[in-house]
Amino acid sequence: MAARSSCGRWPINSVKPASAHPSDTGRTVEAVARNSFGRLLAYLASRTGDVAAAEDALGDAFAAALEAWPREGIPANPEGWLATVARRRWLDTIRRQRTADDAVPTLGLIGEEMDALAIGDDPVPDRRLALMFAASHPAIDPAARAPLILQTILGFTAARIADAFLVAPATLSQRLVRAKLRIREAGIRLDMPQPKDVPERMEAVLEAIYAVFSSGWADPLGTDPAARGLSEEGIWLGRLVNQLAPDEPEAAGLLALMLYAEARKEARRDAEGGFVPLDRQDVSLWDKTMIAEAERMLRGAAAIGLPGRYQLEAAIQSAHVTGRLAGAPDWAAIERLYDGLQAMTGSPVVAINRAVAVSFARGADAGLVVLMAVNAKQMAGYQPYWAALADLSARAGRRDDAATAYRRAIALAIEPGVKRFLERRLATLLLPD
Repeated sequence: MAARSSCGRWPINSVKPASAHPSDTGRTVEAVARNSFGRLLAYLASRTGDVAAAEDALGDAFAAALEAWPREGIPANPEGWLATVARRRWLDTIRRQRTADDAVPTLGLIGEEMDALAIGDDPVPDRRLALMFAASHPAIDPAARAPLILQTILGFTAARIADAFLVAPATLSQRLVRAKLRIREAGIRLDMPQPKDVPERMEAVLEAIYAVFSSGWADPLGTDPAARGLSEEGIWLGRLVNQLAPDEPEAAGLLALMLYAEARKEARRDAEGGFVPLDRQDVSLWDKTMIAEAERMLRGAAAIGLPGRYQLEAAIQSAHVTGRLAGAPDWAAIERLYDGLQAMTGSPVVAINRAVAVSFARGADAGLVVLMAVNAKQMAGYQPYWAALADLSARAGRRDDAATAYRRAIALAIEPGVKRFLERRLATLLLPD
């Protein structure tokens, strides 16, 4: 496993071991939970072979930290402290479950192994990628693989994951419980698969990495504590997968896609934090080095000759970025790329973006025809659908329809900058002629 750079994350060895104020302790525990949950869980699960048991033990360890650290001081290596406590809690649970005399030798061996793996002052080994590939095992329900990765690696709630995948939270919760039970019952090893098994597990891993990136990308101002740093985390994981599978074109395509998007980060908001759409961004703020790297990754993936979803999405981003840098995007080319992506995925989200591309290539009325083919009932709570419907309706001269859609989009908007942008658009629309 390659060593992970800090990427601006919380430094585990910088905290004083002196007694801590309760509020300081709470912030420290929150920081460790946000930045290290996946690394700790992957480490524990790789030893126990039971993801659910590792989650329970880690939860107990965090609770113990909230109780002990204000009294004893924050340890110099908080991650190591948590890993050690969680390891002991897991052993206590096993002892309670195995009370028969014939379990004593087994418990002794387990204890010796776990003691040998005590962290002490060393960093917690990063085994997240191994856990991601284990969660993508063929024995696990395909619909649960990427969500399981997000819950175990990032600690996302079922409700948050369900929102990302447009699934009912109760349905997703059941899938996650069954998936963890399946790992234990099938004895799935929580380590890196053999090279021959990597390709069949790659899709779920890439889907989860993209969801990680997207969670951070959707919160550019860092207003959501759970999403801070996730775009950088997604790129780091993307690089790691590319090191593991340098000949996998979709891994390269995903990394290119994330780099294109991240390169525009500084231009996405104005000085007041307001949303700036792509066609109005100051291109001088774009990271040209990152764009050049994305272009190299995309060309390398295309040269392999196995097109896929992420390569197409990256090609669309490339057309937007290089088009803006050259003067104006080639909307006809972007529409054709969306045609291919829609045929490949059948995704309603892709269909919405395709409708916007059609509107710029062939007019707002043509874009509305495409958008109206999307299942509006399924998109009832999806804010980008209503924002697209509002914009296309306004450009097509359907003022009342646009106003209704803008109000719906505003009601669904979570990010304040986006909400203000839509409110300004609505106000402009309602100005008297």
